[in-house]
Amino acid sequence: MAYATVADVQGVMLRDMTADEEVVCTNLLDQAAVIIDAYNKDASAEAKKVVSTRMVSRTFGSSGSDIPVGATQGSMSAMGYSQSWTISSGGAVGEMYLARIDKKLLGLSNQVGTHSPVEDLCKASQSS
Repeated sequence: MAYATVADVQGVMLRDMTADEEVVCTNLLDQAAVIIDAYNKDASAEAKKVVSTRMVSRTFGSSGSDIPVGATQGSMSAMGYSQSWTISSGGAVGEMYLARIDKKLLGLSNQVGTHSPVEDLCKASQSS
């Protein structure tokens, strides 16, 4: 069950999708929903929609531009035919992932902790 539509994704892209890309987008939206549910099934519907849209649009990239998605630095030359780009280490280009802000939108932020099944046993015995 997707949380966003193809129209939502296309609304944030800098170009129109082809018919084939719309089919791929639908499948990616379904995959994004599974990833989101694995992180926080109880997140708000609006947060799930925003995160789904961001995940899928990152996967497609902004192909309307000559700059690769995820590039933090780049340079071009002319007659010597040179081009170089530095890709950020924050995520893989072409892959769906949850960025740090996506996790915050889903209510996860940077949670660190542990859980022991013994704690549940202690709580159960105290309530009895």
